[in-house]
Amino acid sequence: MKQKFIIITIVIFIFLSVVFFAMQPYAPEYRFVSLEAGNFVMAFLSICSYLIVQNQQKQNTQAFIRGVSGASFLKLMVCMVSILVYVLLNRSHIHKPTVFVLFGIYAVYTIMETLMLSKMVRKKN
Repeated sequence: MKQKFIIITIVIFIFLSVVFFAMQPYAPEYRFVSLEAGNFVMAFLSICSYLIVQNQQKQNTQAFIRGVSGASFLKLMVCMVSILVYVLLNRSHIHKPTVFVLFGIYAVYTIMETLMLSKMVRKKN
């Protein structure tokens, strides 16, 4: 399951990177460096949170649930702080669709992670 999770995370990372690269000539107003950075951070956090949850799964069901909740909360907080930094650095010319795409990246990785982790729990039981 570990290899499958990491492979799917890498595939999503590559897919989103290709989409951002392909849309760059058509939508130059987007901050592509910010989008790529957000994509990388969310992929990294997904793999880290998977490892945290996998360690928690060995203990008991309650520890597993705490691990999933903690990992999701960690990703949300990192996403919020990153967007806050983006807004503070680009205060004079914020591109709001870039901010929404960053939240979309968060949603994609969170949905993928939740689906994969729920499959992992079902296989265990």
